[in-house]
Amino acid sequence: MAEAIFLSAGVPDPKRGPEFAATANTVAITAAVSALVHVTLGRRPLVWGGQPAITPMIWVVAEDFGVDYGRWVRLYQSRYFEDEFPEDNERFGNVVYTDDVDGDRSRSLLAMRRQMFTEHAFAAAVFIGGMGGIIDEFELFRQLQPEAAVVPVASTGGATLKVAERVPRLDHDLVQDLDYVALFHRHLGISVKEERYARPEDQPTEIGMRLWKPRP
Repeated sequence: MAEAIFLSAGVPDPKRGPEFAATANTVAITAAVSALVHVTLGRRPLVWGGQPAITPMIWVVAEDFGVDYGRWVRLYQSRYFEDEFPEDNERFGNVVYTDDVDGDRSRSLLAMRRQMFTEHAFAAAVFIGGMGGIIDEFELFRQLQPEAAVVPVASTGGATLKVAERVPRLDHDLVQDLDYVALFHRHLGISVKEERYARPEDQPTEIGMRLWKPRP
C-alpha cells in the first residue's frame, strides 16, 4: 500500500527568487510545515529533499512526539551541496546522499529527485512555498508517481502558486483555509483517531487497527 508522503517546501530567497519571495508568506510556510509534521509523524513515512531552512522546523516539531524521528522521516540530499549540509543531518542517520553528477547542479538535483521518487510508493505530495525547484519536483513527481495525490498549499505563496495553476481541479480550501492541521487530515486521509507509533514496524498494516479505541 502506498503510504509515504512527499514534502516539497522552501522559504524563497528574495535575492535568488524575487518573484517567488514577493508572494510567499513565511509565517504560513512555517505553520504549514509544522502542521504536516504534526499530522504525519508516527503515522506515515515522510520523505523530502533536505532543504536547510526546513530541516530545523521538522526537528522542532518531532521532539514533542516521542517517536523515532530517524525512522519516520527520510531526507535526500545531493553531494553537489556537500558544503551546505546542515549539522542536523548527522544526528539521525536518516539521510540518503545521492551522487554529484559531473559537478552540474541541475543534473545532480534531477538524479536526486529521480531516486527519491522511485524508491518509495507515495500516497501524496505536499507543496509549500518554495522557488523554482518546487515546480521541477512537481513535474517529475507527477510523471513518476501518477497515481499519487497532489496537495499544493496555495495559501503559502511562492512557487506553490505555480503548481496550483497546473492542478486541473484545485480545492478551494487549499487557497483559503489556514487551519493546516485540519487541511492535511482531510487531504491526506489521515484520521485524527490514528495512534502514533514509535517506529514504522510497530504500526499495524490495517489502518482500522491503528485507530484509537476507548479503554473499557
